[in-house]
Amino acid sequence: MTARPGQLTAVHDAAIVIDGLVISDWSRPTLEAMVAGGITAANCTCAVWEGFDETLANIRAWHARIAANDDLLMPVTEAVHIHEAKAAGKVGIILGFQNTAPVGDDLANVRRFHDLGVRVMQLTYNNRNLSGCGCMVGDDTGLTDFGRSLIDAMNEAGVLIDLSHVGARTAADTLTHSARPPAYTHCCPAALLDHPRNKTDDQLRAMADAGGFIGVATYPPFLPTGENTTLDDGVAAMEHVIDVAGEAAVGIGTDFTQGQDAAFFDWLCREGGTGERMFERKWPVSPMPRDMASLADYPNLTRAMLRRGWKEPRVRAVLGENWARFLAEAW
Repeated sequence: MTARPGQLTAVHDAAIVIDGLVISDWSRPTLEAMVAGGITAANCTCAVWEGFDETLANIRAWHARIAANDDLLMPVTEAVHIHEAKAAGKVGIILGFQNTAPVGDDLANVRRFHDLGVRVMQLTYNNRNLSGCGCMVGDDTGLTDFGRSLIDAMNEAGVLIDLSHVGARTAADTLTHSARPPAYTHCCPAALLDHPRNKTDDQLRAMADAGGFIGVATYPPFLPTGENTTLDDGVAAMEHVIDVAGEAAVGIGTDFTQGQDAAFFDWLCREGGTGERMFERKWPVSPMPRDMASLADYPNLTRAMLRRGWKEPRVRAVLGENWARFLAEAW
């Protein structure tokens, strides 16, 4: 099935479009690309390796960025703000951490960051920290006692627990312990590519069975086609996750890195940003899908869904309606 131009425009323009993870260069051109792509809201990373003070500075920078670009952006701290962003034609910014390093050993910091607008926190970024183990740790010893207390604090505050980079045992422990459903905000299925960051069918099914959510990435390093990846490959990954976990538990989490350079990717793959390299990278700068070089190309994802024969209700659900419903429950 080939999407007609008018059909594509009607479906994409009407859709709520939510991206579970964007970690791009936050220049004005990138923000304009997000608006041009019709993105309604996105989980935007404001901490990876940073500690408390650096993260506070990053959050202040985000507040200033939103204020300086209020023709394009608005903050999202409640689910209703997603719908307000759609009505205003702006991108709703959800502030998120990819590590709980900023919290340190002070659980009160969860509420402090929540008060500053943070609504997503990933337990650990690939490595071992006070809460548990990341997916690059060879011996995943699971959730720690501090990790359980941290989850309790996140549940109480209404912060979504992200398990995308978390090790299998630590993630399983979290599903058992958490009173609120967590999410894999950006991942791909291991059934398509055996990669430490990808999730097995059992992990995907367990997330859905716990009431959690899965944002499927279009990130070429996580897909079997590598630098030749197109959005058709990304949609095929989404279909696999839908078959395993059910359509209602599935959305988008592109892991988009527009404008980032080799130094940024080197920082990501080193322990703490400057220490030992945790894994070797195939590409100095990660490739993007061939038909989505910019966030402005987001309509091409809708086109790929329609081309594969998806009906409009599924397209709209996976593009963002599922995320919007889940976030209302998780927050």
